[in-house]
Amino acid sequence: MSYALDQLALLIRSRYALLYLVTHEEQRVEAHIRTLGAHEGLTIWRWRCTNGLLDPDGEPVPDTADAGRALIHVLSVPEPAIFVLQDFHHQLEDPRVVRHMRDLEPILAARRQALLVVAPVLALPVELEKDLTIIDVPLPDPHETGILLDEITGRVGITPNPDAHDKLVRASLGLTATEIRRMFHRIHLGGGSFGIEDLPRVIEEKSRAIRASRYLEFWDLNDDMRSVGGMDNLKQWLDQRAAAFTPRAREFGLPAPKGLFLLGVQGCGKSLMAKCVAGSWQIPLLRLDMGAVFSVHDQAESALRQTMRVAESMAPAVLWIDELEKGFSSNADANAGRALGSFLTWMQEKTLPVFVVATANEVRALPPELLRKGRFDEIFFVDLPNAHERLAILDIHTRLRGRDPEHFDLTTVVEESERFSGAELEQVVISALFKAFAVERDLREEDLVDAVRETVPLAITMDDRLKELREWARPRARRASEDTRRVDFFGSWGE
Repeated sequence: MSYALDQLALLIRSRYALLYLVTHEEQRVEAHIRTLGAHEGLTIWRWRCTNGLLDPDGEPVPDTADAGRALIHVLSVPEPAIFVLQDFHHQLEDPRVVRHMRDLEPILAARRQALLVVAPVLALPVELEKDLTIIDVPLPDPHETGILLDEITGRVGITPNPDAHDKLVRASLGLTATEIRRMFHRIHLGGGSFGIEDLPRVIEEKSRAIRASRYLEFWDLNDDMRSVGGMDNLKQWLDQRAAAFTPRAREFGLPAPKGLFLLGVQGCGKSLMAKCVAGSWQIPLLRLDMGAVFSVHDQAESALRQTMRVAESMAPAVLWIDELEKGFSSNADANAGRALGSFLTWMQEKTLPVFVVATANEVRALPPELLRKGRFDEIFFVDLPNAHERLAILDIHTRLRGRDPEHFDLTTVVEESERFSGAELEQVVISALFKAFAVERDLREEDLVDAVRETVPLAITMDDRLKELREWARPRARRASEDTRRVDFFGSWGE
C-alpha cells in the first residue's frame, strides 16, 4: 500500500485532478488519504450518496446528496483539497455528472485539488478515459500484514516465534485488512496461540474469503506430477523452472517465469497439469472462472483487475485460467477487448511471481496477440496419449482405486484403447469397477477390455476437428510428449 500511497501523492503533486482508486477497502484507503492530506497540507472532504458532502470537520453540507450538486459545491472550495467520492461509480452513469467532472478538471488542477473516486469495481465512461487516472489499490503486503498481526498479538499478550509469525503472515496474503483482522481475532477467541498449529485456520479462512469471490477459487494442493501419465517434455520444462521463484534465481540473473499455455485435445490432462504445477512447486493455486468474469458483460475488465490484485498479493502463486477461449476470442466486442488489453499488459509487465497456466481446447478462436512470445514463456500442445502414456495412465488409475496394476495385463488394454484420452481411460477403469461390483467380485482384466470396447472415444467422433487442431499446432507449439513415432507403432503425431 505504501507504493500506491506514494504514487497517489506524486499524482496529486503533479496536478492530476481526477483519480479512480479501485478497492473494497474504504477504511484502509481513508486512513492513508488522511495521512497524505496531513503531509501535503490538503483538507479532506468526503461524499456518500447517503449523506452528501461532508466538510473536513465531518459536518454535512446542505443539499449535496445529489452528485451533480455536490460537484457544483466543489467549485466554492478555494483551498487545496482532496474530495473522496465513495461508490461514485454508480454516478458515472449520469451524463450530467460526467460533464461536470470534465469541466472541473482544469479548475481543480490549477487549485491543487483532486477528486478521488473510491469504488470496488472499475466502471469508466468513455468520455473520462483520457482524463481519469486509475490506481489499483493492492491488498496488504507481507509488511502490512505483519503489522496487523503484531497489533493483535501485542494486545492479547502473545509473542509468536519468528517462524510461526512469518508463516502466518505468508498464509494470510490475498485477504483484505478487515478479513485479516477478523481472522486473527477468530484465532485468538478460538484459543489459538498464533503458532504453526493455527495455520490450518488461516488457510480455511482464506479459502472461505476467496471462494466468496465470483471469479476466483482457492484450490487445495492434492496433486503432483505423479498424478500425470506421460507429457515428459512438459514435465522436464517445468522441473527446470521449479526453483525459479527463489532469490538465488534472481541473483543468477533469471526473471520469474511468466506462465504456460496448454492447448490440445479435450480430456488429455491440461487442467490436471495446472493443478499439478502448484502441487509440485508447493505454492498457492487460484482458478479464474472465465465464464463468471464475462457473465457481467461491462465489468469484465474490473473483474480481471481484481483477480490480478489477489494473485499478486499471494505471490508466489499459480493462476490457473481454464478454457481461455470462453473469454477472449478474435471477434470480441469493445468491453471484452478492453479486458483482453488489461490482461495482456499485465502478462507482459508483471514483476511479481504469479505463474499463469492457461488452457484452451479451441485455440484458433483466440486473438493472435494473446499467443505472441513474451506473454507466455512457452506454448505446449497436449495430444492424445501414445501407447506408453496410456499404460502409465491406466497404472495410475488402477492404483488410485486400490488395485495393483501388476495383477493385470494392461498392455492388452493399451492395444484396444488407441485414440483414447486420459479422461476416457479413467472412465474405463471406473466402468470396469462398476461391472465387477455389480456381480460381487473383484476387478478382472476382461472387465477393462470390455469397457474399452464399449466406448467410442471423442477422437473418433470429432476426427476432422482433431486433425485441424494438430495441423494448427504443428508449427506453433511444442509437443508436451516425446515423439515416439520411431519406437511406438500404436500411435503417431500424424494419425
